[in-house]
Amino acid sequence: MTRPVTLFTGQWADLPFEEVARLAGEWGYDGLEIACWGDHLDVVRAAEDPAYVAEKKAVLEKNGLKTWTLSNHLLGQAVCDSPIDERHRDILSDRVWGDGDPEGVRQRAQAEMITTARAAKAMGVDTVTGFTGSSIWHAVAMFPPASDAFVQKGFDDFVTRWTPVLDAMAENGVRFALEIHPTEIAYDYWTAKRALEAIDHPAFGFNFDPSHFVWQQLDPSVFLQDFADRIFHVHCKESVTHLDGRNGRLGSHLPWADPRRGWDFVSVGHGEVPWERIFRVLNSIGYTGPTSVEWEDAGMDRLVGAPEALGIVRKLNAIQPPSAAFDAAFSTGR
Repeated sequence: MTRPVTLFTGQWADLPFEEVARLAGEWGYDGLEIACWGDHLDVVRAAEDPAYVAEKKAVLEKNGLKTWTLSNHLLGQAVCDSPIDERHRDILSDRVWGDGDPEGVRQRAQAEMITTARAAKAMGVDTVTGFTGSSIWHAVAMFPPASDAFVQKGFDDFVTRWTPVLDAMAENGVRFALEIHPTEIAYDYWTAKRALEAIDHPAFGFNFDPSHFVWQQLDPSVFLQDFADRIFHVHCKESVTHLDGRNGRLGSHLPWADPRRGWDFVSVGHGEVPWERIFRVLNSIGYTGPTSVEWEDAGMDRLVGAPEALGIVRKLNAIQPPSAAFDAAFSTGR
């Protein structure tokens, strides 16, 4: 069972695509999970211009890389979010932001996610990772009181806005993998279960990123087991907790790497994710897709973290079931 190790380019989108590909190739990555922002990939051009797609593929080939996945996290966030505000202005293109009218932004984001399905097909990939946004995340504290009807309305909104996107994904032979994450319609075990029950679409599954499980005190390996048939993609990223009686799980609106935070993202190998258990479960559920390194560590240079993470993930992928059970040797053959 050979799983490719890829580098997610989202945190490298300040660099030209060619430079990221050069670095990843020199380090020995198998490929890239290509972010649809910066100059890494414009989904409208990819959907409409074969020459543009050929240019991107040529860069990959030149550096000995492949791609199995596109990421459109930033765009997907705007499909369901409420409110839409200046934070979204900072992450969206001018064509999606337009005049900033919230409903117009949502509709343009939805339309461009449909275009992303065609871009993925043109690039020859079968998975798009990303976010969905949520119209009810702001009510996570349940005060002012959020009724069952209020919460259900949020899941209904998710179904209404994402079903056309998922239909387009299916029509183009592509799957959408939602990353379980705070601010999304599914941010933990039970909301993931509810999202699946709400939409029940064959093109909808999950991008498994255990860094978001650790600080919530969720068992990532249990999630893998219970949602095995919906694990479409895997991110390798870690988090670490610093709960000392003052620091809390909600982060206190403090910046990354601030010692007053209750948790932080760290590079692979420097956190609390039970990686060996996770990779053994990945073996047991038959996952053969990419294991994509997502470098997020405000306390470590990415030029150090990315190649180090590659070596760690390679060793984890080398954990494979034996060809015969170890106790088979105990048999006398009679």
